[in-house]
Amino acid sequence: MPWLAHTSAGYSIVLALLFALAAGLVGSFALMKRMLLAGDVISHLALPGFGLAFLLKINPLLGAAATLFLGTLLIWQLQKKTGLATENVIGVVFAAALGIGAAITPSDELIEALFGKNHATSLLGFLLGALAVGFIIAAIWRLRDRLVLTLFSPELAMATGVKVDRVNLYFLLLFSLTILVGLRFMGALLAGSLIILPAAIGRRLTNKMSHFLIASSVASSASVGAGLVLNSVVPKFGPGPSIVMVAALLFVICLFKRS
Repeated sequence: MPWLAHTSAGYSIVLALLFALAAGLVGSFALMKRMLLAGDVISHLALPGFGLAFLLKINPLLGAAATLFLGTLLIWQLQKKTGLATENVIGVVFAAALGIGAAITPSDELIEALFGKNHATSLLGFLLGALAVGFIIAAIWRLRDRLVLTLFSPELAMATGVKVDRVNLYFLLLFSLTILVGLRFMGALLAGSLIILPAAIGRRLTNKMSHFLIASSVASSASVGAGLVLNSVVPKFGPGPSIVMVAALLFVICLFKRS
């Protein structure tokens, strides 16, 4: 029925904007932790899950969720055991995930898995996505002081009783959950871009932390909103590429801001 199609499209738009808020917040802390590029890499962990889900004919997001969170736990464990920097461990896992995912994902589904697609969202899907976004924002707010402390002085954090390894794990899991919410719109190749670009825009606009968090979230929301409008005008672009192009344009504009 037409009204049902409009309702599903509305759910999809609202969920995309909610995802943008979460991506802006998570990206801000990722930038401060020098983990921005990890967003692009971690999103690729969903690709083997997409491939398995397509082969087993189950919901692709279920498969993506499984490999995203298993990959995140693997990254955390490897970092602890090997002592390698997070970005090094992520790079190793990324290479394996990309190779496996590309090999097992059916060729006719690969483009959708990589770049996302305009999907109507059911009421249940919307509620689950909104719940996930609410959890991400609440968790970041609750962890913010410990995250800041572990960023600038891990030794002081440990001395004050903060479990640094556990905080890092929580952040990685929130990072992965944010990407999972965005996979529907952005795909495995581009989901991390909405963590990278808005945070870079926010950092360019301000040095004050509270303003930085707000600016990143606003830039993320503006990118998604304008990107969806662009995609409605030029549907062949797809939502993911449209959103990323808008975010990149906003970043270029910010480069003209005087320091």
